[in-house]
Amino acid sequence: MQRIYVKEEYCMGCGLCEVHCIVKHSKSKDFVKAYRKESPKPIGFVRVDKSLPISFSIQCRHCEDPPCIIACLSGAMNKDEKTGAVTHDTEKCIGCWTCIMVCPYSAIKMDLKDKKIIAKCDLCPDIDTPACVDNCPNEALVFQEDPP
Repeated sequence: MQRIYVKEEYCMGCGLCEVHCIVKHSKSKDFVKAYRKESPKPIGFVRVDKSLPISFSIQCRHCEDPPCIIACLSGAMNKDEKTGAVTHDTEKCIGCWTCIMVCPYSAIKMDLKDKKIIAKCDLCPDIDTPACVDNCPNEALVFQEDPP
């Protein structure tokens, strides 16, 4: 399975991964419209932790044995058998947020536009490389197969 890995020694905390994630998941797919005109504002699935001198991108790690799936009371969290990606079904989500509490990476968050559900990285399934990885200027994010 391909996952996003962070090389924190290359991350400069610019936040472009957050910006490109938000635009990728916006209705318009346009920077200005996504930030200034869309309502509700699109949500990003990435956040940058700037605990200087180190900063790094945090998003769902699509764990091998995801605690969020075990904790999910409604069955909204699942693991795609083919890709290994941890997915979230918004129709089944009841907003209990147990997945948020058990995530070891603090990578799942409340969707502030719809407080009944959560938001998490979906690995941008409609493109070859996730937007955050593709637009990281220092190549601090890589999308690759699990190391042996």
